[in-house]
Amino acid sequence: MRSAKIERKTRETDILAEVSIDGSGLSDISTGIGFFDHMLDQLARHSLMDIKIVAKGDLHIDFHHTVEDTGIALGQAVKKALGDLKGIVRYADVHLPMDETLTRTCLDISARPFLIFNTQFGSAKIGEFDTQLVREFFQAFAMNSGITLHIETLYGVNDHHIAETCFKAVARALRHAASIDARQKDQIPSTKGVL
Repeated sequence: MRSAKIERKTRETDILAEVSIDGSGLSDISTGIGFFDHMLDQLARHSLMDIKIVAKGDLHIDFHHTVEDTGIALGQAVKKALGDLKGIVRYADVHLPMDETLTRTCLDISARPFLIFNTQFGSAKIGEFDTQLVREFFQAFAMNSGITLHIETLYGVNDHHIAETCFKAVARALRHAASIDARQKDQIPSTKGVL
């Protein structure tokens, strides 16, 4: 099993992240931020990774530190769980529809982290959740997982749908890219021989 556990403690947050890449989509999420918990649950369910997150943060200030540090810890756990990257498919892309919204995600598990985030929200908040934190989460996740990640919402109106398609599309792409290709299960998927 490709699995890992990361504990991240700062003066602002205390986060436990556990990941099993070859899971069944089980989630045990507790960040104190309801909408964020819902998005992380979608990430687990649609990637088929088992994810446990226990986050305690300075929510009395705002949600930023908790969301960003969760992205850091989860990214580090995914990177550790993926190990030497032998045999992975590596690349994947998904178009994810949800009612009036369509989001495209393309990613490369490359050990060269990068984020392109072309998604606009119509309002500053979804309930109490700041919509700008969607990008902050994926920035932290991409940088710490070593994934090149492109997310673009092609169209959409409802901000909940826009955010949810981002998480689901990343999950579905990650599910495929992290899977093992039986034809090259003992090889690094690069002409360089290393990622």
